[in-house]
Amino acid sequence: MRLLRSVSDNSAQTRPLNSGVESSVHDVFLLDAYSQAVINATDRVNASVVHINALQERASSKQAASEQRGGSGSGFVFTPDGFILTNSHVVHGAAKLRVTLFDGRQLDAQMVGDDPDTDLAVIRINATSLTPAALGDSERIRVGQVAIAIGNPYGFQCSVTAGVVSALGRSLRSNSGRLMDNIIQTDAALNPGNSGGPLVNSLGEVIGINTAVILPAQGICFAIAINTAKFVAGRLIRDGKIRRSYIGVAGQNVPLHRRVVRFHRLPVEQGVLVVSVEGNSPAEKAGLREGDLIVGYAAQPVSGIDDLHRLLTDERLGVRSQVTILRGTEKQLLWIVPEESRSGEGK
Repeated sequence: MRLLRSVSDNSAQTRPLNSGVESSVHDVFLLDAYSQAVINATDRVNASVVHINALQERASSKQAASEQRGGSGSGFVFTPDGFILTNSHVVHGAAKLRVTLFDGRQLDAQMVGDDPDTDLAVIRINATSLTPAALGDSERIRVGQVAIAIGNPYGFQCSVTAGVVSALGRSLRSNSGRLMDNIIQTDAALNPGNSGGPLVNSLGEVIGINTAVILPAQGICFAIAINTAKFVAGRLIRDGKIRRSYIGVAGQNVPLHRRVVRFHRLPVEQGVLVVSVEGNSPAEKAGLREGDLIVGYAAQPVSGIDDLHRLLTDERLGVRSQVTILRGTEKQLLWIVPEESRSGEGK
């Protein structure tokens, strides 16, 4: 009986030990699998990542133009013939662009197109033996999946950070003031110089273009979804710019009186107050006046300037559309024909 009890006691004592060893082995296996996934993804895209120097022309004391180093950032080759995606704020206004490839080659680049409203730009180099990055599908991204950022922070070429996708569908204000939609939030660490570099999944497919961080915070970084970048890059290559509609008003968001909302059965509780109307603009031709409140456009509700921006796309150019306004307490319908944006602000 003692022998049986002893064996029973020993087996009971050894179970936690065996369980701990198995758990440790399992954890090591998972960590190795995670590490290998990051390594494989990095190997697939590293050769596509470039370092971009944007040089500015400034007048010297002798009034002679001289090149001075401006900003720098990252980008990545996405076609075999040398097209490179990056952020607009990396290359905007540069007099000269110089690109350093993964293999150390330094080449001059030409601006193909720039869109500050989405903070995206396409530049091009003339080179051979390029490795284009594979582009993924940002519609298939899930919160919690692995996200790997590659770039050149502070000039340290091809630095890799890894984290997860923290959130999807964020909105972020661009340098032009326009709201960018469908932004990816990640905790993969970004630093100055990462801008324009790729955010990739575990397969090495680019799912976003790293664009911004919230400096006081930790682990709150943002990337432009690759599906947005595909559309913008295609238009920039074709036209050199993104065409947007323009109606010629300056406005601000204001709340609507509850009684007015109920009386007119409006689907919004705020609208766009027309502060000024440009001369000879589509808005002036349509009869819009200062003090009008825009609450609808093309049969869609408008609760603010960002809603109006989203509706004023290139597809609306030259298309006669209905504008719903409040003039005083009266609701009116006006007809307007948008023109191509003159300033890139699109309203």
